[in-house]
Amino acid sequence: MSPTVIVLFLIIVALTLVITYWASKQTQTTGDFYTAGGELTGFQNGIAISGDYLSAASFLGIAGSIALYGFDGFFYSIGFLIAYLVVLFLVAEPLRNLGKYTLADMINARFDAKKVRGSAALSTVTISLFYMIAQLVGAGALIQLLFDIPYWIAVLIVGVMMTIYVLFGGMIATSWVQIVKAVLLMAGMLIISFLVLLKFNFNIGEMFSEVKTATSHGAAYLKPGLKYTQPLDTISLMLALVLGTAGLPHILMRFFTVKDAKTARSSVITATWTIGIFYVLTLFLGFGAAAFVGETKIMEANPGGNMAAPLLAEAIGGEILFAFISAVAFATILAVVAGLVLSGASAFAHDLYGQIIKKGKATDRQQMLAARYAALAVSVLSIVLALFAQYLNVAFLVSLAFCIAASANLPVILYTVYWKRFNTSGAVSAMLVGLFSALVLVSMSPSVFSPTEGAALFVGEPIFPLSNPALVSVPLGFLAGYVGTILSSSKADAKRYAKVKVKANTGFKETGN
Repeated sequence: MSPTVIVLFLIIVALTLVITYWASKQTQTTGDFYTAGGELTGFQNGIAISGDYLSAASFLGIAGSIALYGFDGFFYSIGFLIAYLVVLFLVAEPLRNLGKYTLADMINARFDAKKVRGSAALSTVTISLFYMIAQLVGAGALIQLLFDIPYWIAVLIVGVMMTIYVLFGGMIATSWVQIVKAVLLMAGMLIISFLVLLKFNFNIGEMFSEVKTATSHGAAYLKPGLKYTQPLDTISLMLALVLGTAGLPHILMRFFTVKDAKTARSSVITATWTIGIFYVLTLFLGFGAAAFVGETKIMEANPGGNMAAPLLAEAIGGEILFAFISAVAFATILAVVAGLVLSGASAFAHDLYGQIIKKGKATDRQQMLAARYAALAVSVLSIVLALFAQYLNVAFLVSLAFCIAASANLPVILYTVYWKRFNTSGAVSAMLVGLFSALVLVSMSPSVFSPTEGAALFVGEPIFPLSNPALVSVPLGFLAGYVGTILSSSKADAKRYAKVKVKANTGFKETGN
């Protein structure tokens, strides 16, 4: 391993530990632990949301995908970017006005039933675990490549670091680690993009012309159809990406870290700009890697193209830029998994223990202890599962997490805010049908079964044809919410809905205005 890489790696670790030490002094109450006391500004939270959202999959995966597959690789960038418009226009403001710590709090503003809160907690824990195992396995593989250390050590390093951030610093430490990571990531993206454009004489037309001849695909590189050959599969994947973001627990939780809905809106605007600029820049990284690294060298380093960005940094910026980008990749992984631990722990400690077992009567000290024990338990469970999942193809776990979020969480969020007749039976039906339909369909899909040995978990013919089941499970989630409501004998509380509607749109009760 290069000494420069080691030094930058240690600087990142030291910086995040200093942040955690400072944050531990600020974390005095349950509100501090879960939501940083709601004291983040819109700009700070917007940058932190960007840090939460721009995972290693975005930074390393999309750059590699564009480098290898051109236009098709850019599909992910489009899906992830559009997803934030759904969050901005439909979810951010009502969520902040109705919720407190978790998604279940928001739904509970309209329904007091324990089964609704329990279903929401089950959905949150499932999504967080799938997403986190995928991140940890990916982290282990990437850090193994970047720093030349064994897989299990890489997983343990990331696991121990994320546990320390959450256990001692809660949301304050997690937020500032994400802010630092987002700033470093955007700096790295801008530096590489500038150097790539410099190589093309700042002529984007020249860049497009050159990449046509830089890969084995020729002119087809700039057209759709190289990677995604099944239209329905592509539509299903895009549906999961576009709608799933609005139901991801660790993203939703970030809207409770600001004081009001106005600040939540400004957070989303800041995040949308940051994320938008990031995904536009992935084009320069992908094309630059195709032109100056070459698809053969990229695939030799990693068949999925995940090393395209670091290799491009080395090709155009030398060892120092390679070390910087490697350190940024490490920080990116740390920040995302810390946010996932916190969202999983909040579902266990706040929803299941605090509200269902203790019936909302736990003291602040008991809630803090429960939150820390839950964070430790979620971390240990994730690390153990990731250690045993080293050779598992985990790509489908990420898309499955988005799919469950879109199928189970989004229908309930929208119905709760916008449908007067929606009731408890509809809420439970939507969440459980959305959750289990996604799990069952993916277990029968080409992501799990393939006739080619090594291409999926098991050898065999898939029963369900789509790799991502969102095209079926998302409509099922919405349909179950509708049918469950219509067929139920219980009536919706019209007065309570009126209060929820006013509060969702104005934040009236919180501000007292």
